[in-house]
Amino acid sequence: MENNPLHIQLQKSSNVFKQPVGSEKELRELFGYPGELVQRKQIGRLDNHCRHFISLSPMLFISTADRSGACDVSPRGDAAGFVHIIDDRHLVIPERPGNRRLDTLRNLLENPNIGIQFVIPNLEETLRVNGRAWVVKDEELMMRMEAHGKRPVAGIGVEVKECFIHCAKAFKRSQLWTPGLWQEKKGLPSIPRMLADHVNADNVTEETVANALKESYEKRLY
Repeated sequence: MENNPLHIQLQKSSNVFKQPVGSEKELRELFGYPGELVQRKQIGRLDNHCRHFISLSPMLFISTADRSGACDVSPRGDAAGFVHIIDDRHLVIPERPGNRRLDTLRNLLENPNIGIQFVIPNLEETLRVNGRAWVVKDEELMMRMEAHGKRPVAGIGVEVKECFIHCAKAFKRSQLWTPGLWQEKKGLPSIPRMLADHVNADNVTEETVANALKESYEKRLY
């Protein structure tokens, strides 16, 4: 890692952090090594357990990077089972209508490496799948992922390289699935206000953003 040009660039890019870690040796001195269970839990295919997990997952997060290494994480969600599993090594994620930024898809055109984390509500462990991916538009596959009478125009085809369960510690610490600890809605950020302030244009107000979001959510989910 010490000779990685991108790592060197990042190390030199900020004087805010005074003690950056510069090697895996230093990391291991801080955190130690994984136990046998963690070392051996990774498999290279979608076995029956992984398939079952994915079939129950209505939400996943996709991690990609462009050719320069600039990263992005993006959610995908639909009814449980919306991800189509082709075989033990391949799956397809439908690309439903979004905001047309196409961050994930543009990254994949430059860098095919992908990381996916599947989430099941009320289950604290998650499933991680890593591999290579392409933007695909195979007609037969798109037909299989039709929903609400709408067929996706494209999807993310993934060749699976690694699968493993991620432990529940983050969910336990956050108590994410404990409704009694959820923030009341009146205390949550106003997304229309945030967006209007970020856009910072005279013709974009909290009200116009709220109306645009409502129209999009009601009429353009599929």
